Amino acid sequence: MSGEINNREYRQKVIQQLIQQLHDGASVDQVKGRFEEAFDGVSAEEIANAEQALIAGGLPVTEVQRLCDVHAAVFKGSIEEIHAAGPAFIPGHPANTLKRENQAIEMLAGEIRQRLTMGVGAKEKLLERLRRLGEIDRHYLKKENLLFPYMEQYGITAPPKVMWGVDDEIRAELRAAVGDAEADAPGFKERAGQLLGKIQEMIFKEENIMLPMLLENLTQDEWKRIQDEEAEFGYCLIDPPPAWEPARQAGVEAVKQSSEPGAIVLPTGAFTREELARVLNTLPFDITFVGADDTVKYFSENAERIFPRTKAVIGRKVSNCHPPASVHIVEKLVEDFRAGRKDHEDFWINMGGKYVLIRYFAVRGDSGEYLGVLEVTQDIRPIQAITGEKRLVT
Repeated sequence: MSGEINNREYRQKVIQQLIQQLHDGASVDQVKGRFEEAFDGVSAEEIANAEQALIAGGLPVTEVQRLCDVHAAVFKGSIEEIHAAGPAFIPGHPANTLKRENQAIEMLAGEIRQRLTMGVGAKEKLLERLRRLGEIDRHYLKKENLLFPYMEQYGITAPPKVMWGVDDEIRAELRAAVGDAEADAPGFKERAGQLLGKIQEMIFKEENIMLPMLLENLTQDEWKRIQDEEAEFGYCLIDPPPAWEPARQAGVEAVKQSSEPGAIVLPTGAFTREELARVLNTLPFDITFVGADDTVKYFSENAERIFPRTKAVIGRKVSNCHPPASVHIVEKLVEDFRAGRKDHEDFWINMGGKYVLIRYFAVRGDSGEYLGVLEVTQDIRPIQAITGEKRLVT
């Protein structure tokens, strides 16, 4: 056992050294030579551990990201098949959907490569295919929002950071490629070819590094939750896949429950009582909820309420909360919501230097039954004053 551990540690150390050498300027051929001498095969997990160790040791994620395509090319063909590929062949399983989308991306990329070698007359068809390749954004969004969170829950943190950075590079370069193609920009074909190579390397990393890790760790119920939510993002270059139902295992909970006493468990997460109250009070607008029996059941208590509320209002009929001159409007609105004639209504007024937007929404259950009314009130004057852009990434 100690020999196996020492060997694993040695292999990981060498992987780190190889990536570091690439970072320091070594050529791909130089690294390949040492790699082939030192390794008979390397697992996807060891590559991920090497990346995580480098990041933990202080190498910026952006540096590992810059090397992503290079070290993927080095490791290609040397990653052993350490995981069963069964789920990847089950229609509707998210692993199968990922591979089908990648196949469609590869096919479209091949068509684009072919068009790049043609003359001026191929421009429109080339542009059409480049624009269609923009659907790759759906593929990456699903990966980043459905798969990466599970990887992180299982302690696999470096690959998602590196891959997300490269995803964003591909998105930006694809947008630029469309613009360059439209303008017949010099050097466009060379840059487009490099972009297609980067997309191919990402497909390799998804299927040979990311997917084996997911198949190794995720439960059937976790895969099912991924499948249930992926339709929200849409599908990349393929038709929606068929429904997939996993074989249930006895004793396995379908939904994670919070183990904290007194937790308020919701379909998309859980709060403690204090967390939920603080979150609602931190919203940048006031909310009031009136139940199906037309009585006030809740109001938020943020720092600067637009309309005053006291706890005495809880249980009060909503018709008694408004001046006589406007109560008929409120009653008509509630009746329209209850009857299903409307789902929302907006009002806006100038009040004491504020421009107040008052919005009413019908709250309905899964079957469409009327549950009550949500009032949302906000001073939108500061929002109206916003101009230009302020981005997270500059």
